[in-house]
Amino acid sequence: MKIDKIEEKIKKVQSEKRYAHTKGVQYTAMCLAMKYDEDIEKASLAGLLHDCAKHLSDEKLITLCDDNGITITDVERQNPFLLHGKVGALIARKKFKLNDEDLLNAITYHTTGRPGMSLLEKIVFVADYIEPGRSSAVNLRAIRKLAFEDLDLTIVKISSDTLNYLNKKKAAVDPMTRETYDYYMKESVING
Repeated sequence: MKIDKIEEKIKKVQSEKRYAHTKGVQYTAMCLAMKYDEDIEKASLAGLLHDCAKHLSDEKLITLCDDNGITITDVERQNPFLLHGKVGALIARKKFKLNDEDLLNAITYHTTGRPGMSLLEKIVFVADYIEPGRSSAVNLRAIRKLAFEDLDLTIVKISSDTLNYLNKKKAAVDPMTRETYDYYMKESVING
């Protein structure tokens, strides 16, 4: 399916605010792809589709996972909104006929990250956090600058700030966010 057709379908199901965020992530992912020599079209598609399941209800997210054999962790079952990445990848595969595993992983892990991400996965993870419509994250200006200098250090900073924010709110933390932080922190020490 052509990207303009996918975009039409995404625009129909997302709120105006969510669609503006989606376009911001798409644009930012394309910019980062140019900087880091990644496939711009894949970055564009992953950015466009990263939140394609965000509009679904908690019940629908759980049902789609259960019906399609997608593993749900205890934290995800208690906080079903965390499933939108996994279900987004399912929608990209089934509805939009996309089978590129790297692109699907970028959608799946755009919120939590994961150890050993591909370049595309890193780009979408970072783009989701720094896109132009974002304004409330701590250290956002410095993180935006860092994103165009060192993706791995950017991932450490984003993961650290996310963990600090969730701990202050006493909110549930997806274990993958902690694993991502630990992995990239260790990598930055080894390679730094």
